[in-house]
Amino acid sequence: MRISDILRDKGDGVVTVTPDLTVQDLLATLAEHRIGAAVVSADGVGVEGIVSERDIVRQLAARGAAVLAESVSSIYTAQVHTVEPEADVADVERLMTEHRFRHVPVVSGGRLAGIVSIGDVVKKRITELEVQTTALSGYITGERV
Repeated sequence: MRISDILRDKGDGVVTVTPDLTVQDLLATLAEHRIGAAVVSADGVGVEGIVSERDIVRQLAARGAAVLAESVSSIYTAQVHTVEPEADVADVERLMTEHRFRHVPVVSGGRLAGIVSIGDVVKKRITELEVQTTALSGYITGERV
């Protein structure tokens, strides 16, 4: 299974924010879209970084509420792991687990092509296991589905 399979099901829409957006406005954007992370991009095409709820919480704990008036550029993660649509989902699961992050931008030809979360990956994996279980059960009982 490939990342492109996940994007085909969930869509390729990505919420992006500009580096100059305030953290307060970032919070509003995350809440509005009911998401846990946004890709930081000046043009909506390239990936300059990623910013998550974790980034905000850590900075609030370290620097206090004043961080809310600062720009996203002061808190985002610039070293972003990205994947291509052809990436194997199992490899992306390992990447996310090893590096302890929950969102990975998908880039194709240098352009932002989507984003996958650990929730997307788990949902796809569960669906895949359910299909396999049904097929195996049908094979064992002779009831073809």
